[in-house]
Amino acid sequence: MASDPLRRLVAALESSLAMYVSDSGIASYPGAEEIRLALADVVGDHRSLLDRAGTVLAEREVTAPRTAYPLAFTAWHDLDLAYLLPRVIDGLKGQIAVLESVAATAGDDTTAGELAREAVAINRRHVDRLAQLVAKSRAGLVAAKSL
Repeated sequence: MASDPLRRLVAALESSLAMYVSDSGIASYPGAEEIRLALADVVGDHRSLLDRAGTVLAEREVTAPRTAYPLAFTAWHDLDLAYLLPRVIDGLKGQIAVLESVAATAGDDTTAGELAREAVAINRRHVDRLAQLVAKSRAGLVAAKSL
């Protein structure tokens, strides 16, 4: 089915930890505003990709997959955002692998291939930004402990 790559893209993006944090109320998590804004940027970019993929699936009269969040995410609801950042980064890196596979196997589905390549580039940019925030957070902890 021509829509399989798009369905895989949607499934990969829809059930991420970043999306869970957003859907469960990012403002309710303790942590720095800078981290909150960075996570909101990740989710905003992913929602844009999901909207575009959903539009194409609807035009093809194919139902978009509905994925659930892993139950384990519920245990992280009250954790500090700085603690969650490395887990979000790991999730984005895992998505990159899936999205690269989608791009490589899209075949004649140029829309799926283009969206997957765009998602890979977006995720890489966000991984770099979030990694900077992790380093900044750790440096702040080291500085605070030395006082």
